[in-house]
Amino acid sequence: MMYNVLQVISFMSKYLNRLLEKTIANTMEAMGAIVIEGPKWCGKSTTGEIYAKTIVKLQDPIVFRNYKAYASTSRSVLLRGEKPILFDEWQKIPELWDFIRLDIDEMRRPGQYILTGSAKPVEDKLRHTGTGRIAKIIMRPMSLWESKESSGEVSLAKLFAGENEIFGESKITFERYAYLVCRGGWPESIFKTEKQALLLVREYYNSLSTADIVEVDGIKRNPARAKAVLRSYARNISSLATYKTIHNDLLRNEDTFDDATLTSYVNALEKLFVIENVTAWLPKLRSKTAMRVSDRKQFVDPSIAAAALDANPNDLISDLNTFGLLFESLCIRDLRVYAQNLNGEVYHFRDVKGFEIDAIIHLGSGKWGAIEIKLGGNQIDEAASNLLKLKEKVDTEKMSDPSFLMILTGTPNAYRRLDGVLVVPLGCLKN
Repeated sequence: MMYNVLQVISFMSKYLNRLLEKTIANTMEAMGAIVIEGPKWCGKSTTGEIYAKTIVKLQDPIVFRNYKAYASTSRSVLLRGEKPILFDEWQKIPELWDFIRLDIDEMRRPGQYILTGSAKPVEDKLRHTGTGRIAKIIMRPMSLWESKESSGEVSLAKLFAGENEIFGESKITFERYAYLVCRGGWPESIFKTEKQALLLVREYYNSLSTADIVEVDGIKRNPARAKAVLRSYARNISSLATYKTIHNDLLRNEDTFDDATLTSYVNALEKLFVIENVTAWLPKLRSKTAMRVSDRKQFVDPSIAAAALDANPNDLISDLNTFGLLFESLCIRDLRVYAQNLNGEVYHFRDVKGFEIDAIIHLGSGKWGAIEIKLGGNQIDEAASNLLKLKEKVDTEKMSDPSFLMILTGTPNAYRRLDGVLVVPLGCLKN
C-alpha cells in the first residue's frame, strides 16, 4: 500500500504538513494497525483521517453507545467498513485492541486500522501487547518548522550527515518567542489571532484540569488540586527537581497534599500525554564519574506551563529567568519532533558534580549531537565551553565523536564558531 502524502492533503484547506506523516505512511505499509497517541488538540485525528477510508468518532455519544454494544455482541459488526478504518479516541472501548489484533492475525494485511487516542487506556493485564501487529506512534504539538515559523535553513539531518558549515537568519523576534511559548504548537491556534490563540490555550488548560484529568481513568479529582500540581510542575520546569521538592512546594499552600495524592495526579497527567519528562543520557565516559539518572521535568508543550503560571507574553519579557526556562521547553518540544523524524530520541546529561548539558539527540544509528539552550547571546561562550568539555569527557573509543555541538538560541543568526561549535537560532532549525 503506497501513500502520496502531497496528493492526499492537497484538498485540505488550512492543513499544515506534519513530519510524522512519513512515519505513519511507512509504518502502515509494514504493520496491520497503528496507534497515534498524544495530547488532545495536537492533530492526531486530522492527520489520521488522511489515511482512512472509514472514520469512527467514539467521542460522539451516540456512536460510542452503538459501538460499545457491538463490542459485546459481534466483532464483524464492530469492525465493519472499508479499510483502513480510523477509530478516534479508541481507548473509550479498550476491547477494540484485541478484536483488531485477532482480525490482523486472520487477514494478514498491512494498513488495516488506525487508532488515535489522547489518553492511555486503563491498564488491562489481560490485553495482548500487539507486538508485530500494532505499532504505537507518538504525536506532539507542532514544531516551528511545521507551523511555517522557522526558516529551516539549518537541518539536523544534514548535520548528522556530516555537513558542518551553516548559515541562516531567523525572523523571529525576542517578543515573538514570548508569544510562541504562550501559544504553543496546537494546530488549531496557528491560524488564530494572538488574542484568540491565547484564549484557546487557556481553555485547553481549564479543560485539562477540570474534565480530562477525571475522564482519563474515572478517578474523581479536585480541579483546584490539579491546577496546583500543574503550577508547581511549571515552576520546576526544565529542572531535575524531585517529586519531594514538588510535594514540599504544594504543602506551602495545602497541608493535606500527601505523596499518594501527588502520585495520582502526576500519573493522570502522564496518561494524558501532558507531562513528558526528559530522561538521562548515559554515555561511555573516559573517567568513572557517576551520572545522574533523574528525569528533567518537562511538559509536552511550553504553553501548558505558561498557562499554569498565568503568564502572558509580556509577563515573560519582564521575567527573563522564567522566560529562559520556558524557551528551553519550547526548544525541547521542537527537538523531539525533529529527532523522532530522524529515528532518534532527546535526552539530557548531568553528572554528580553538577556538570550538565541541556539536550542530547541520539539516533538509532549511534550518532549523537549535544545541544546547549540559551535564550540570549550573553552566555554563548560559556555554553560553547560546556559542549567542548562534554566532548572531552566522552570515551570516543567506545562511542562515536559527536556529529555536532550546538548552541540553540533566540538570537537572529546561524553560524559556526572558530572552535567548531554551531550557534543556531531555533527559528532557523528543522529536522
